[in-house]
Amino acid sequence: MSRILIVEDEMHLAQGLQFNLEAEGHEVAISETGEDGLDRLTAGSAFDLLVLDVMLPGINGFDVTAELRKRQNFIPVLMLTARGRAEDVLKGLEAGADDYLPKPFELSILMARINSLLRRTRWMNPNPSAQPAAAVPRSELADIYTAGDRTIDLGNLEIRAESAVTRLTLMEADLLRYFIRNADKVISRKQILDEVWGLHEDTDTRAIDNFVVRLRRYLEDNPSQPERLLTVRGVGYRFVSGRDAGQNPGES
Repeated sequence: MSRILIVEDEMHLAQGLQFNLEAEGHEVAISETGEDGLDRLTAGSAFDLLVLDVMLPGINGFDVTAELRKRQNFIPVLMLTARGRAEDVLKGLEAGADDYLPKPFELSILMARINSLLRRTRWMNPNPSAQPAAAVPRSELADIYTAGDRTIDLGNLEIRAESAVTRLTLMEADLLRYFIRNADKVISRKQILDEVWGLHEDTDTRAIDNFVVRLRRYLEDNPSQPERLLTVRGVGYRFVSGRDAGQNPGES
């Protein structure tokens, strides 16, 4: 059983979702405002998933997500909204959402998305006994990598460098995992949209560039002159494996 918080001001919709989720064995709470939702999430109540409307009275869903991500990263956020344009989807992802479902939606699709997020969260539970490997994962369960002097622990959603620890969102971890598992290959922005975020349409790719800028801040000694996560001009990106990361012609 998972604990799910629904933040939705349309009570008939919220209660309908609650009924169906409880029928699946989940424990469900409802908040009608973003402020109340944030209070519940930060007051010590443990939730496994946040289902969040964007158009809320007071603080909107984008701001709820951004504020939540300042405090903790692990709870997945599924946005439900009538604002289904590609730029709104990317705005939600940039704020820290993990999935985005436009209204109106099929209940079966929503339930599939919720189950997928819950499975991913359970799979990414911390594994404190895992030890770092050298450039490749020690095991698929550990999901731990090294990049120079940094330890990338995707199970714990963090990057460790000496005494500093950087927390990752699920979206950042998914993108970084994709880069690592395709190390030394040139990855196009279209591939990222399709294979990481599931956006199968012509979409503004600036969100990807913004995510890469954030990842470089976590991974690079000098983010303005990256040696690990390189831009391949006119194409996309390449993650350099091993300890000899450096620039190559045509990359930056």
